[in-house]
Amino acid sequence: MINLDPDAPVAEIALSFPVSVGALEDQERVIELIRRHDLLGLPVVDVAGRPIGLVTVDDVIDALVAENTEDAEKFAGLEALGRPYLNTGFFAMFRKRAGWLSILLLAEMLTASVMQYFEVELEKAIVLALFIPLIMSSGGNSGSQATSLIIRALALGQVRLRDWWRVTLREAPTGAALGGLLGLIGFGRIALWQHLGLYDYGPHWHLVGATITAGLIGVVAFGSLSGAMLPFLLQRAGLDPATASAPFVATLVDVAGLIIYFTVALVILSGSLL
Repeated sequence: MINLDPDAPVAEIALSFPVSVGALEDQERVIELIRRHDLLGLPVVDVAGRPIGLVTVDDVIDALVAENTEDAEKFAGLEALGRPYLNTGFFAMFRKRAGWLSILLLAEMLTASVMQYFEVELEKAIVLALFIPLIMSSGGNSGSQATSLIIRALALGQVRLRDWWRVTLREAPTGAALGGLLGLIGFGRIALWQHLGLYDYGPHWHLVGATITAGLIGVVAFGSLSGAMLPFLLQRAGLDPATASAPFVATLVDVAGLIIYFTVALVILSGSLL
């Protein structure tokens, strides 16, 4: 806070104020400056440093609401509406939602291609198919968690593009540990069902459990890492990191997760079920 004589000219106040922005400054930068310095207003200056306006907290609140709404809509996997929900017409709503849904559908078709590639393995060990939804959802959930954390951290300035390697060093072991936890839960469920007679996984049930455990470790670790890196890649390309929507990350992890899962099954179950 700067204390000046109430009778001081405006020019003196402007020259004494340490924080200001240009007229063409991005609104996110303005929001960050006001938040960081706890300001009630931020002077706007021209190229010569002369005051030409003022951004107030009220302006920032309006910008924040609009920005957060747009990011939330993008993260949900649709084009930003740009107006209140009930004021958006049918055709506008259809157009803004259909594009992403179509892209995601085409991407999800790759999962069918992956399963066709491993069709022989599925025929030999049909039990593997029982756990495909579990594997895919766990990887997608971990990826969505990581993406949400990194998008928010980027928006708040807590991490920057140069911090991608630090995020990698955090997310890789965290994802593996989370996958290990989920894998132990999955193995315990298989063992419990086998011993209670609720389902017969066959004489090699322990290998099936090991496959699920190892598969979850790999898929969840990949989901966390890819979900964390995608916002960095988008920002590096000059795109909004919020475009890394949860459905997009989940679709990406679905395809890669199936490859990881079946590859692990080939390694562990070769010579027994496969």
